[in-house]
Amino acid sequence: MATFQKINSAFPVNRRLLGAGLLLGGIGAAAGLLGTALVGVALATAGRSWVQQFETSPGERAARALQQARAASQAGLDAWRTASVPDGAQLN
Repeated sequence: MATFQKINSAFPVNRRLLGAGLLLGGIGAAAGLLGTALVGVALATAGRSWVQQFETSPGERAARALQQARAASQAGLDAWRTASVPDGAQLN
């Protein structure tokens, strides 16, 4: 026959060891966060200096590309309209 023993409901925890672990874990998390921030600042600084070396700014390049895309779109639309009109017919 099995013998049943009453298990004590208290969970014995070494509070000093737990406190030290929490403290070290918090310090480690703060160090990791600080390291991540430093890496971000270093990459942002490098990116800014890299962009400043361009002959034309990214905004100017984007504006030029948008203008070219609009001109190409209009040229394609004009070519499509011209090709779809039968000889001698007029557009209304």
